[in-house]
Amino acid sequence: MTANLVRLAGATIAFVAVAVAGIVLLNFGGDTVAQSASWVYLTLAAFIVAFVVYAAIEYSQTRRFTSITSQFDTRTLVLMPIAIAFNIILGQAVGAALKIPVYLDSIGTILVGAVAGPIPGALTGLLSNVLWSYAVPPPFHSDISGAFAVVAVVIGLLAGLFSRIGWLRPRPHSDMPTLLIGGGIALAIIGVMVWYTYSRFYGDAGVTIFNPANTDPLFVVLGWAIVVLAVAAVVGFFYLLIRRRDLTVAYVVVAGVVTGIIAALISAPISANLFSGVTGAGTDFLVAAFRQAGSDIQTATFQQGLLSDPVDKLITFLTVYIILGAMAVRTKARFPQGERLVNTGTGEASA
Repeated sequence: MTANLVRLAGATIAFVAVAVAGIVLLNFGGDTVAQSASWVYLTLAAFIVAFVVYAAIEYSQTRRFTSITSQFDTRTLVLMPIAIAFNIILGQAVGAALKIPVYLDSIGTILVGAVAGPIPGALTGLLSNVLWSYAVPPPFHSDISGAFAVVAVVIGLLAGLFSRIGWLRPRPHSDMPTLLIGGGIALAIIGVMVWYTYSRFYGDAGVTIFNPANTDPLFVVLGWAIVVLAVAAVVGFFYLLIRRRDLTVAYVVVAGVVTGIIAALISAPISANLFSGVTGAGTDFLVAAFRQAGSDIQTATFQQGLLSDPVDKLITFLTVYIILGAMAVRTKARFPQGERLVNTGTGEASA
């Protein structure tokens, strides 16, 4: 465990050092497209350096690269492109078809991180955003996603780490006192976040789920599919909490909120400095509302991020946990981190 922490710490320090050095030394001038490309190159460089440092530390410890190669088995390599496509399709559909303050563009990233590990999760997030901006044609193309690749890397990394420490392992039939405490905390967090997000995003204007400007039949269908997915996540949450008495929903809620806060702290400066808070998503409305209330662009993007990102990542982690629950136990167990996703205490591993 100590050896793993040393590797992760070394890689994290290397990533941050390259990123900070790049921000200080490089010229991020020019138009928005050029600035976005500069952020992509910097993220790629930081990721590569961090990976090399991680590998070098592991080799110095063990003379092998076992912890890296074990995360990239055949199942992981097959899942990653599917997850990348899922990220891009859902993320673009939310931005084009729906008027809601979330993104839903990291379900695939978090799923790969959960089942395979931090490195595949981070790589999935990185490739999703880079390909989204530089390889995917319209109508699923995005000019701005590449600039937020660093955020996607961190999300995948955190998902892998939360899974590794067992926060996504089922805990059904928990004793009632523990369930009441954990479930109560989870419900309180969700209730406060939903109420606050609703009051800020919709205000007195009424709830509008679908973007009235969207007329593309493809995105209309995808919009309805996403609404169904969101409803299924809500139903699944209450089923797991009440019917299965699964305490893990509390861990999942906390993991989602923590990931969202960290993502907001990283993405807000990028949004403010590169795009003036206008990214084409439903969250632009929140930035405009905070600006109208008197906040400057930096503060408004932080306020928007700290409102939208925790809600988005909470929904995303819950969705991924429900997906994991629907997977056959033997299928989960065969992934690199599968043993951390199986409830061995009730014999689930042998099911």
